[in-house]
Amino acid sequence: MNSLPVEDPLRVALHNEVHARPSARIRLPAFIVLVGVFNSGVSREQEWEHLRRLQPALKLDEMQGNFVRLRLGAYTLKWERHTEFTRYSLVQPLPQGAGLEAQDPELLSYLALPEGWLAAIPGRTFAAVKLIMITDELSDPHLSLRKARHWFGEQTVVASRMGNPAHSLVVTDFHLRPSGFERILVLAPESTSDTRGGRISQRLLELETYRLMALRGLPVAKAVGAQLGQAERELADITAELQSKAAQDQALLDRLIGLAASVELITAEHAYRFAATAAYDKLVRERITELRESPISGTQTIGEFMQRRLSPAMSTVAATAQRLSSLSERISRTSALLRTRVDIATEEQNSQLLAKLTKGQELQLRLQTTVEGLSIAAISYYVISLLFYLGKAADAAGLPIHPEMAAGALVPLVLWLVWRTNKRIHDKLRREG
Repeated sequence: MNSLPVEDPLRVALHNEVHARPSARIRLPAFIVLVGVFNSGVSREQEWEHLRRLQPALKLDEMQGNFVRLRLGAYTLKWERHTEFTRYSLVQPLPQGAGLEAQDPELLSYLALPEGWLAAIPGRTFAAVKLIMITDELSDPHLSLRKARHWFGEQTVVASRMGNPAHSLVVTDFHLRPSGFERILVLAPESTSDTRGGRISQRLLELETYRLMALRGLPVAKAVGAQLGQAERELADITAELQSKAAQDQALLDRLIGLAASVELITAEHAYRFAATAAYDKLVRERITELRESPISGTQTIGEFMQRRLSPAMSTVAATAQRLSSLSERISRTSALLRTRVDIATEEQNSQLLAKLTKGQELQLRLQTTVEGLSIAAISYYVISLLFYLGKAADAAGLPIHPEMAAGALVPLVLWLVWRTNKRIHDKLRREG
């Protein structure tokens, strides 16, 4: 490693991600049980304690990679923790009497697990599948399908050949049994390798797991749809009142803010579910493509069944998500229109206020001019009074001055000087302004 630069801390973890969940190697015939539970509120320590009932030597550090395979004698248990759910997969040899010659065989009593261990798994069950993989020649697909129908108890099934060229046959009825499990049957020739058997089982079990997880968005979409209908009617009423000016802007704004808050709450609560549904639906389609199905005449393939049954639900969820996004955008546009009208009204009010202020300033200026005219007369009066007393003082001192005549003669001059001084002050202030 000395020949390389300093290693990024995430390099090893990211490099090993492709090996995080390796496919199992399954030898046919085999009995596989999958149980998927939601792990919300379930800690990794709780799951570790449950797994230790099977293998006491298991360490908690071994579960940090979200994948553990326990090899326990004749059977293997795989634990996988995902963001929302955890899967437990048990692989064991096929029980006696469960082959194609059986009709609707009972299988749970043959589980190689301690009694009650499955029921004690922490979490809430959302998926439970019994996958039976049996060897068959497959020389005549219709004959193999008739045997499979007998094995399912003559219920309506969907089936297809897998691979190109076809190397196996998968049959299921997508029905929950009273035990809470659904069944999938795979027929493959004896030459099927353990690796191929593992890949087939992984694709089928992931397909069913992701199908059920994708459908989690459907009840949410139906519940949200009713709320969106009410919100859309409210927005239509607000828009109509906005157009007709039938309500005060402040009242409309308060209603619009409340509506926007409720829509944003719905988005915050359910946006992840809608996005997760789209992601799981994409995974389902990818797994169906990986099956490389070819039909058996007279029977629906798994892909056709999914297209008819799953696609409407996914379309409903996608339409609800789009409807929610569209409603949020329409509320934003209506808010912008209302804000524009409020801004225009505010500008008009400001213009009227400014006009009133301007008129008041003009009146104040006129009043000030009148007062200034009176002040010129008053100042002139005081100046002439001072000159009059000065003349009387000079007369008393024996100077040949007649005070009244002198004061009267100076009145025009004083008035002019006071007016001139006042005008110069105003001119100076105007230039500075």
